[in-house]
Amino acid sequence: MTPSSIGPILHSFVEDHLKMVKGLRPSSVHSYRDVLRLFLSFVAHDLQRKITRLHVQDLTFERTLQFLSYLEEKRGNRRRTRNHRLAALHTFFEYLATRIPEMLIVAERIAAIPVKRTSPPGTNFLLRDEIEKLFRHLPGQGSRALRDRALLLFLYNTGARVQEVADLRVANLDLGEPPRVRLHGKGDRWRSCPLWEQTSQILRQLLAEQGAANLPQRPVFVSRQDQPLTRFGIYKIVRRHTKFLSSDESKGKERRISPHVFRHTTAIHLLESGVEVNVIRGWLGHAALETTNRYAEITLKMKEAALKACEPPTETSEAFPRKPAWRDDENLLRWLKSL
Repeated sequence: MTPSSIGPILHSFVEDHLKMVKGLRPSSVHSYRDVLRLFLSFVAHDLQRKITRLHVQDLTFERTLQFLSYLEEKRGNRRRTRNHRLAALHTFFEYLATRIPEMLIVAERIAAIPVKRTSPPGTNFLLRDEIEKLFRHLPGQGSRALRDRALLLFLYNTGARVQEVADLRVANLDLGEPPRVRLHGKGDRWRSCPLWEQTSQILRQLLAEQGAANLPQRPVFVSRQDQPLTRFGIYKIVRRHTKFLSSDESKGKERRISPHVFRHTTAIHLLESGVEVNVIRGWLGHAALETTNRYAEITLKMKEAALKACEPPTETSEAFPRKPAWRDDENLLRWLKSL
């Protein structure tokens, strides 16, 4: 097999396949880019050759296995990160096999590399009283008070992803009756989400303050320099205003309240309000119903825990104290011994 240059394949994979065919957002494309950069650097180091001198045929099954071991053993990546990078390689080699049929066997072997089992990530969300406390705590005065309140209320109302909020433009808002917003989500998919009247009102105030009501392509949420807020900028605003909620005294550790926590919170509160799962799926822009169903499982577990907590004590109930309560009363025991 004639050695094939890796450059044109990589360029086609990123520009044609990821951006055009799959319609991935820049952040997702950057994620693939970072994985491929790590992988190619590892292969080049293994061959003692410059990356520019690599060929497609150098990307073997054995080197892929070595790369995955290197991620965990040398770079200290956890299983979840390792699995994420393996998924990116699966996609790349699948594309590679369509362009160079001679690589089909290698691609099939790499596709068979299993992900490692990991415990499901915890779903952090805010309780209703925490949401109420947060909005009571927000400052009412200041140059960015209105923007920050509008931003946090918009996150809670829509459950939008942070990139969707960063990309939001005035033209995406319809603040008439009924108020709604069009969000540009993953996979180049658009969805419409209803807005509360409170959210609509504060957004109108924000646009009026910025003089942006008649500027369709202007970002809705901007920085002090009048530039669109970035993902990191939104994260900093959320962290600043939720810092007082972050300490979990009952568990003795600090929660990380990020913009995505608001997304979880929206889903949980919608379910608790009796909204049907398929409606929530469309609300949040989930591609698969299984993603939304995990919130239903969380609420079921919460209901079961609440039911068990208020279960009346009976002789057959495990909650019934088998040891008489007086045996735990030290003062009473000392008094009985003194008799």
